[in-house]
Amino acid sequence: MSTMSFDSIIYEMSDTTAVVTINRPDKMNTWNATVASELGQALYQANLDDKVRAVVITGAGRAFCAGADLERGDETFAGRDSADSSANESAVSVHPYQIDKPVIAAINGAAVGVGMTYPMLCDIRYGAEDAKMGFVFTRRGMMPELAAHVLVQKVAGFSNAADLLLSGRIFRGREAAQMGIVSEALPADQVLDRALAHAAEYRLAAPVSVAITKRLLWQGLSDSVPEMLAKEGPLFAWVGNQEDAKEGIRSFVEKRDPEWKLSVARDLPESI
Repeated sequence: MSTMSFDSIIYEMSDTTAVVTINRPDKMNTWNATVASELGQALYQANLDDKVRAVVITGAGRAFCAGADLERGDETFAGRDSADSSANESAVSVHPYQIDKPVIAAINGAAVGVGMTYPMLCDIRYGAEDAKMGFVFTRRGMMPELAAHVLVQKVAGFSNAADLLLSGRIFRGREAAQMGIVSEALPADQVLDRALAHAAEYRLAAPVSVAITKRLLWQGLSDSVPEMLAKEGPLFAWVGNQEDAKEGIRSFVEKRDPEWKLSVARDLPESI
């Protein structure tokens, strides 16, 4: 693996996958401003790099992220401006849903608070079957953030979202899989490998096609069916006229791996 240098995360390349590891194992990978900033920087870098076809985010040691660093004690959540609509973004400049590569969370251990809301911003999640998970905000006198009020109900249904967000209770990875919070629950030592295997599959998918599809998926959280149809039509026509559409057919007919030409960094249509 090739590596980029950060203080609180590790950024490595594994073939065509950028592996981003929250690296504060002595503190259960708790969240602070440095972690937030560096995750944003790592995602920004991955998005600009055409060699990166997918991103996997995981945690060092036995936790994924055990919530906010509480070193400020009862002032941990104080000092933000309530008039600032971005106050809940925890200093992250780029979120997983905002980049044009698939982002997979490999929740290898404990994930509570922001340790759960952050991976909800990823496209896909795998979890350790015995990991303790929880949107524990109400049990700390706070409220969920990072759009959890939208995303949890979208993936798990309103009743499950109400249960988890209102109670702040702890649940295990197995239950998370039953509710759809994670795609699959596995033994902890298999979670990262499963995420990496999934990420490797994206080399067979055209990068620009993936980028357009991801943007439309996330826009679809708020779009109506007519609005989405209006967006899809022109984009479908544009994609069909690109070299990758021809290569996709040729490689399928010739029974070989595709050699994609379009670059996410250079070739995305302005209309998306």
